[in-house]
Amino acid sequence: MENIVLLFLRDFVIAFVVGFGWGILFGTPRRILWIAGLLGGMGHSLRFLLMQLGLDIIPATLAGSVLIGLTGIYVAHRVTHPPVVFTMPACITMIPGMYAYRTMLAGIKVTDLATVSQKPELVSEMIHNLMLTLSLLFTLAIGICIGALLFRQSSSKYISFKWNILRRS
Repeated sequence: MENIVLLFLRDFVIAFVVGFGWGILFGTPRRILWIAGLLGGMGHSLRFLLMQLGLDIIPATLAGSVLIGLTGIYVAHRVTHPPVVFTMPACITMIPGMYAYRTMLAGIKVTDLATVSQKPELVSEMIHNLMLTLSLLFTLAIGICIGALLFRQSSSKYISFKWNILRRS
């Protein structure tokens, strides 16, 4: 149990640094950079935890991105900045770079017929990694958009979670 807690904290800290760093690159205002890091750490850590509990990477990524999207809408209301300023850098922590790299590498190898005849499973590996990459990117986009769609207003400044929840009941 202690080992999983340390792994969880390590995952959170690394994702925090990544979200914070991408916030700097995206031009997030200095006073709210920590929010991008915090959201990145929260989303990625939730994904990590769900995967440790046996959930597949796609639904775990969706849950993490929904957490980032919903929390981003709430925080945007509090700090009076658009949510995209810190939700986009936070989501970068879950971009499926490894699967995209494997897809491109297999795609380059597939261009050589001799390699394909020696390793016919290469094509199926490439298609698998491509579909996984696209699915993960799709779930990231959907997860971020869920918060914006549920609490859609002309501005995040006027969002009231209490009003939206009562209105839907």
